[in-house]
Amino acid sequence: MSIKKHCLNRGVLVVSVALLTIQPLDVHSASDSERLEKLERAVEQLQKRNAELEAEVRSLKKETAAVSEGKFKTKVKYDGKTYVEQAVPAPEKPPLFVQQRGPELKLVLGGFIQINFEDSDAFAFNGNFGQSAIKDRFRLRRARVNLTGDFAEQFDFKVEGDFGQNDGTNNNRTAFSSTDIWLNWHQFPAAQIKIGQYKAPFGLDQLTPDTSLYTIERTLPTGAITPDRQIGIELWGKPFTKIWPEQKDLLTYYAGIFNGNGKNTTVNDNNNFMYVGRLESTLFKDVFGKGSFLKLGADVLNSRDDKGTNISQSGNLLVNSDGSLSPFTLPGADERTAWSVDAWLKLGPFDLIGEYLQEHVNGRTVNGVPSEFADFTTDGYYVTAGYFLIPKKLQAIVQWQDLNPGQKGDDGLYSILGGLNYYIRGDDLKLMVNYIHTWSDFRRANPEFGQDEFDQVLGRIQVMF
Repeated sequence: MSIKKHCLNRGVLVVSVALLTIQPLDVHSASDSERLEKLERAVEQLQKRNAELEAEVRSLKKETAAVSEGKFKTKVKYDGKTYVEQAVPAPEKPPLFVQQRGPELKLVLGGFIQINFEDSDAFAFNGNFGQSAIKDRFRLRRARVNLTGDFAEQFDFKVEGDFGQNDGTNNNRTAFSSTDIWLNWHQFPAAQIKIGQYKAPFGLDQLTPDTSLYTIERTLPTGAITPDRQIGIELWGKPFTKIWPEQKDLLTYYAGIFNGNGKNTTVNDNNNFMYVGRLESTLFKDVFGKGSFLKLGADVLNSRDDKGTNISQSGNLLVNSDGSLSPFTLPGADERTAWSVDAWLKLGPFDLIGEYLQEHVNGRTVNGVPSEFADFTTDGYYVTAGYFLIPKKLQAIVQWQDLNPGQKGDDGLYSILGGLNYYIRGDDLKLMVNYIHTWSDFRRANPEFGQDEFDQVLGRIQVMF
C-alpha cells in the first residue's frame, strides 16, 4: 500500500467521524454554548488525529527510504504460533566530529606523501658516488602530517612531523620526528615575531616548499651551504602592508637568531648563536599577465660553531679522498659567513630561477686548541628554466647546477638536469621524472679513482591531503 493511499483512507475515516460527531448538535443541542463545546471537542479530536496521521506518514517515509537505500535490518518476531521475519529500519549512527579543545578560530589538518624511485648512479649529483654511493631503491622521501591554526589573540601556529626521516640511530631506518613547530604573533604585519623550529631564512631553493619544487630534489649548492631548519626566533614582516596594500610584497624582511646546530636538538653546541637575515622584493606582479612576477632576494649568515657540528645539515660538503662528498662534521671549531642572491621571473607558462651562494669557513682557536682543518671557501650556483607544454598540466624543466667545495684544488661538481612534471590535480597530485648527468673535476684530474661522469634517473609521485 502506498503512502498516499494510506493517508487518503485515514483522512476519509476522520472526516466521517467528525460529521457523525457534529450532526447531533443540530438536532439535540439545547443551547448555543453546548453546541460550541461539542464543536471545540470535535476540533480537538481532529487536531489530535491529524498529528497521529502525520507521525505515521513520517514513519512510513523512513521505512520506504530505508528499504530503497538498503538501510534496514531483519528482525524476527513470534506471534504465538510462528516466527515471522520483518525488515525494520536500522538505527542511524550518530555523526562523527572532531572539536578543538581550545579557543582557536581555525584549525587545518593536512599533510603530504612523496615516494621516490632512484636508479642508476642515484644521487651522484649530490656527490654520492665512490665511497658514498647509494644503491638503486624505492624511497619514502617524505610522509608528513601537519596541523595549522589561528587564535583570536593574533597568533598562528604550525605543528608538523615526518614519518620519512632517519631515526637518529641508523641512517637506513626511518622514524617519526618533528619538522616544523612554531608560534607566530602577527598583530602587526610589518613586525611579526616567530619562535620555534623552522627553516632559517636563507636561500630561495631551500625556502621553496617541498611540494612546490620544479625538480625532485634541491640543488647541491643549496644542500651544501644553506642552514635548513633551526631552533630560534626571528622578527619579520612586510612594511608596506598597511601604507601601500596593493604593493605589500614590494619588501619583506627577516632577521633571526638560532642555535645553529640543526633541528630536534635540546642543547646548543656552544654559547654562540647563528645570525641570519634575508630581504625579498617582488618588483612587479600581474603586470605581464595574471600570475606573472619578478622576485629578487638576498641573504646573509654568520655562525661560530664548535667541534662536532654538522655545517651541511641538508646535504653534502666534505670532499672525500676519492672526490665524492659527504656531510661536513667539523673536526675543530670554526666561524663561517655565508651570503647569497637569487631571482625568480615568471611570465605566463615560462619560469626562470637562479641563485648564487658562497660560504667562508675559517678555523677558530678555542681554549688554546687550534682548528684541525684548513680554511676554505665554498661557492655554487644553479639556473632553472621551466615551460608548460600543456597549460597547468605538463611542464618541461631544464637545470644547470655547479658547486666548488674549495677543499682539494680542482674538486668541482656540476650537473645538467632535464625533467617533466605532470600535474594531475595541481601540486595535490603530481608525477615527476628527472634525468641528471653529472661531471666530477676531481675524478677527471685523478683517473685512478674511476669514472668521472654519472647518470641518474629519479621519479616521484606526490599526494597532498
